Amino acid sequence: MLPWEVLGETTAPDDTRLALTRRGSEYVILANGKSLMSNRMHGSEEALAVFGLRALPTPDDPTVLVGGLGMGYTLRATLDRLPPAASVLVAELLPAVVAWNQGPLGPLADHPLSDRRARVVLGDVGDTLRTHRGVFDAVLLDVDNGPAAFTTDFNGGLYDNAGVATAKAALKPGGTLAVWSAWDDRKFEQRLRYAGFSVTVEHVRARLKQGGPYHTIFLGRLPGKIGSGVISK
Repeated sequence: MLPWEVLGETTAPDDTRLALTRRGSEYVILANGKSLMSNRMHGSEEALAVFGLRALPTPDDPTVLVGGLGMGYTLRATLDRLPPAASVLVAELLPAVVAWNQGPLGPLADHPLSDRRARVVLGDVGDTLRTHRGVFDAVLLDVDNGPAAFTTDFNGGLYDNAGVATAKAALKPGGTLAVWSAWDDRKFEQRLRYAGFSVTVEHVRARLKQGGPYHTIFLGRLPGKIGSGVISK
């Protein structure tokens, strides 16, 4: 069996150690030695974009925020479903993750960072939300393992009452907040409803039709007129 090769390492602000590893054609990002994401299971990350972009207030020239770059699969699925005039901000906390996507991870999702519609903002996705009030047609969050933070403790602030209110303020009327999670979270679902979102919850397999564990996608939609030409792929 081929040995694992470490391609890169970095440290999050809370001292979590992340490592990009490869064995043959398999790539895994580890957080303190535990698997955080793999190119073998990314169907639910793509589904985050599929569900999150189904109804957009301005479908001809939408502005979308992808929170968390990961291995680029959510960004690729987002770009594949948006028109030429779209604008996609990618908020990524760790510069090394961007470098990995510009390097060895790039081919896995067909180099989404090379798309002219995509622009990376380095830093906390919460800061991006706070400085873009009423801007986004959709906000797609895949940070840590969802509402129960896994990698960095302060990411939990994205999902508490204040974090949900910040995301809501960053959306246009009729906009959608889509959140990827490794598991169900009834309290977070209730939190979205309390904030004024119409909520649906989707359960998808990590490899979609090929199986894998179930992951959860929370969808919160704000009231408001949805534009014509709703994306339905």
